[in-house]
Amino acid sequence: MTTSTRGAAKTPAVLVLEDGRVFRGRAYGAVGETFGEAVFSTGMTGYQETLTDPSYHRQVVVMTAPHVGNTGVNDEDMESKRIWVSGYVVRDPARVPSNWRSRRSLDEELAAQGVVGISGIDTRALTRHLRERGAMRVGIFSGDAVQDDSALLARVQEAPQMKGANLSAEVATTEPYVVPAIGEKRFTVAAVDLGIKGMTPHRMAERGIEVHVLPATASVDDVYAVNPDGVFFSNGPGDPATADHAVSVMQGVLERGTPLFGICFGNQILGRALGFGTYKLKYGHRGINQPVQDRTTGKVEVTAHNHGFAVDAPLEKVSETPFGRAEVSHVCLNDNVVEGLQLLDRPAFSVQYHPEAAAGPHDAAYLFDRFVSLMEGQRA
Repeated sequence: MTTSTRGAAKTPAVLVLEDGRVFRGRAYGAVGETFGEAVFSTGMTGYQETLTDPSYHRQVVVMTAPHVGNTGVNDEDMESKRIWVSGYVVRDPARVPSNWRSRRSLDEELAAQGVVGISGIDTRALTRHLRERGAMRVGIFSGDAVQDDSALLARVQEAPQMKGANLSAEVATTEPYVVPAIGEKRFTVAAVDLGIKGMTPHRMAERGIEVHVLPATASVDDVYAVNPDGVFFSNGPGDPATADHAVSVMQGVLERGTPLFGICFGNQILGRALGFGTYKLKYGHRGINQPVQDRTTGKVEVTAHNHGFAVDAPLEKVSETPFGRAEVSHVCLNDNVVEGLQLLDRPAFSVQYHPEAAAGPHDAAYLFDRFVSLMEGQRA
C-alpha cells in the first residue's frame, strides 16, 4: 500500500475488481493504492467498530448504507489500536460530522492511518455484483496510482487471495496481557488471541472474569500456565484451513475437559478440532442484522456477523467426534449456514457470530452467561 493525504476529496479514484468491472469516484481517506478482498457490510451504524475489527485484515469493505461518517470518530469505540481494513468504499460520505463524542472526521482518521478509500460510487450496484459473482480481489487507485484500466486489472489479479491465507499471527498480540474483572473476581479465563475485539474481554470482565489474553502462538502449556477456569478462542481473519496450530491447542484443551468457548474464527477452529471441514462462503455474512436461531431454545436472535468462511457440519443429526457427541446449536435463517456448535459430553461450545455486538444488537449476550454457567458447573 502506498499513500499520501493531500487533496483527497477532489482527487479522482478508481475501483477495479478482479473480473474486470470498474467503478469511478473520488478519493476518500488517503490517496494512493491498496489491494484486498472486496466484501460488503450491511450495518447502518458501527462503522468505527468495523474499521478497527482485526477480522477485516486484508479486506476492502463496501458499506451498503449510503451515508457514512455522520458521527465522526471518537477515542472510545475502537475495537483495537488501529484500523485493519485494507480499503474503504462509501457512496455519500458526511461532509461535517455531528456528535458530542466526535473528535475528528472519518475522512481525517482514514487519511491519518493511511487507509485508501473511494467515495461517490454506486455501492448498491457494487454490492449486487458481489452477491452475484462472489467476494473477489479488488484494488483502489487514486492520484498518481491511477493508470490504464488494463494495467490496474493485471495488478489486482496478481494480489493474494483470501482462501489459503494464514493471518491470525499478523493481527494478534505478541505479548500476553490481562483484562481485570470488573468488581469481584469469580473466574480466570485464558483467551487465545486470533484477532480478538476489545469488547469481548470487556463482556467477560463485566461478569467477574479475569481475562488473560495470549498470543496466537500460545501453546497448551501457555494456556494452562494461567490456571484457567475456562478457555476462549477469539475471532480473527484468514482461512481456518490454515490454522493448524490453533486446532492443535484446542484439541489439547478438549482432552482436558476445561470449559471452552469460541467466537467466529474460534467456531471454525472448534469445527476443525472435532473433525469437520470448513469452506469459503460465496460472499460471506457481514453486518448487524443477521437472523440466527438458537436450536437449544428455539429463540431467533438478530445478530452481528463478520465471516467469510463456515463450518461444514450436518444440520439435522448428532455427530460422533473424538471428543464425544456434537451438534449444530445455531443456524442462520437466511441460508442455513452453521452458526454454532456444542459438545454434548464435554463443556464446550462456539458461535460463528459476535455476541459482544459492538456496534449491534445485544440479543446474543446470554452466551457469555452460558460460558459462566459451564465454569460454575465444572467448579461444583
